[in-house]
Amino acid sequence: MLDKNEIAKRIAKEVKDGYYVNLGIGIPTLVANFVRDDINVEFQSENGVLGMGPFPFEGEEDADIINAGKQTITTLPGASFFDSATSFGMIRGKHVDLTILGAMEVAENGDIANWKIPGKMVKGMGGAMDLVASAENIIVAMMHTNKAGKSKLLKRCSLPLTGVGCVTKIVTNLAVLEVTENGFLLLERAPGVSIDDIEAATEGTLSISSKVIEMPV
Repeated sequence: MLDKNEIAKRIAKEVKDGYYVNLGIGIPTLVANFVRDDINVEFQSENGVLGMGPFPFEGEEDADIINAGKQTITTLPGASFFDSATSFGMIRGKHVDLTILGAMEVAENGDIANWKIPGKMVKGMGGAMDLVASAENIIVAMMHTNKAGKSKLLKRCSLPLTGVGCVTKIVTNLAVLEVTENGFLLLERAPGVSIDDIEAATEGTLSISSKVIEMPV
């Protein structure tokens, strides 16, 4: 079973040379810490930053340099800052190659719910709806089950949707799964986790690849 950093490390393997990548709040922000040093990647944040680096070390934070989740960040040489209108122009214009988001629920057809729990106050959806409506490659980073042990990979989402049929791949603390027209397809299992464990934790339709491997972490 993986922790949050290990989930982010596995997702970092999906980041390719030359990609422009948007990182959502939560586990996705950790991905920048694990990208290979031998590739060039531009991380974009919808509050108006292009060229984000890893999180700063303690004592080296600059309170004026933050991501969309209001976390202090570092910037790489050549980074740029701009207004949110320009940032969303990049997103809506499909100039982002990969979007990595957290989620509360994902449905077997690729629907995602990641912004609101009814009855709980939220400030708003933020940029999530624009991201899922514009991106062609969306990877979700999440825990496979909630705190009560119930599956978050469902037949249908029960929470208000952020986007419909948009998720392509999911990396959880238990597995790597692809979203297909037949539901979730299990590709990799976390160390120490069996296929039976993953089946028991997945409510949605789950198919098993003929070549399920142990997740490289």
